[in-house]
Amino acid sequence: MRLQPGHRRIATVAVTALVFVALLFVGTTVQVPFVALGPGPTVNTLGTVDLQGDGKTTTKPVVDITGTQTDPTTGNLNLTTVSVTDGMSLFQALGMWMSGTYTLEPRDRLFPPDQSPDQVREQNQQDMTGSEDDATAAALRYLHRPTELQVATVADDGPAADVLRQGDQVVSVGGTPVSTTSEMQAAVKANAPGTALPIEIVRGGQTQTVSVTLAARPDDPKVGYLGVTPEVVNADPSLKIAYNVGDIGGPSAGMMLTLAVIDRLSPGELTSGKFIAGTGTIDAEGDVGPIGGITHKTRAARDAGATVFLVPAGNCAEAASDAPDGLTLVKVDNLQGAVDALGDVGAGRQAPHC
Repeated sequence: MRLQPGHRRIATVAVTALVFVALLFVGTTVQVPFVALGPGPTVNTLGTVDLQGDGKTTTKPVVDITGTQTDPTTGNLNLTTVSVTDGMSLFQALGMWMSGTYTLEPRDRLFPPDQSPDQVREQNQQDMTGSEDDATAAALRYLHRPTELQVATVADDGPAADVLRQGDQVVSVGGTPVSTTSEMQAAVKANAPGTALPIEIVRGGQTQTVSVTLAARPDDPKVGYLGVTPEVVNADPSLKIAYNVGDIGGPSAGMMLTLAVIDRLSPGELTSGKFIAGTGTIDAEGDVGPIGGITHKTRAARDAGATVFLVPAGNCAEAASDAPDGLTLVKVDNLQGAVDALGDVGAGRQAPHC
């Protein structure tokens, strides 16, 4: 039976309405397998932060130093972050993408399928804690304050399991003095598997020499393997350095935290009163590493009022490709370079730039 023209129009409208309702339902309720990345909060490492706990708000220094005299500071040394929006509907994702402020990334790049969101957050917090430890070590070494190389962990099935202990101070390896992780790693790798390697340590205040027979590294059977993780730590018992950054994870705040410690523990001002922001990982030896989301961080910094942004050398090309107006991008390879560049900025000299 053929429908009359009027009936056909009604049917067409009904089908169109059903399709529209279906699209509206899908677009507003079905989550897409993407996350949106955008500018996140910035935190002045020379300032304070409000922390929530036990139903009350406590204000604390972002970099809290006790046990020694600190130097007054002005200006800003802001660490920067990337915001992550998860659980988006199709329409939400399209809206964020079309805004030009956010980028979309496959969700499994940030939240691997074999890890729960809680596990990812826990790993990010562990990365932040490691970054804080490295910031302390890098700053104290730069300032020539006491540090020591300690055993952080010992592998249960490693060759040093029954010889070295967590907290042992390592003085030398194979007769070579060591004071950093890389120096210790190099001293171990210089020996072949099967070598009985003498290691001078301090345990319980007593200096002694122990011997560990090296195994072969799982990834390179020609290189000796000790089976410990060393770390550089503060060796001044009166000096306490704590960090209060709120709900921020990952390793990318390392350089800015390091600069804040240096600014607080040395005369003069690194910022010259200016609003400086930046990002970058750091290790105990002061090497600065690249991070993700650099263009979101530069935008967040400029929105917050920064005029200078410290960029890890490995991120320079990407940062320069979308630099906000009014923000000078300063290239940084290592901690000494960052301090020197801030001196140039304060004196009105040309600093290395991206």
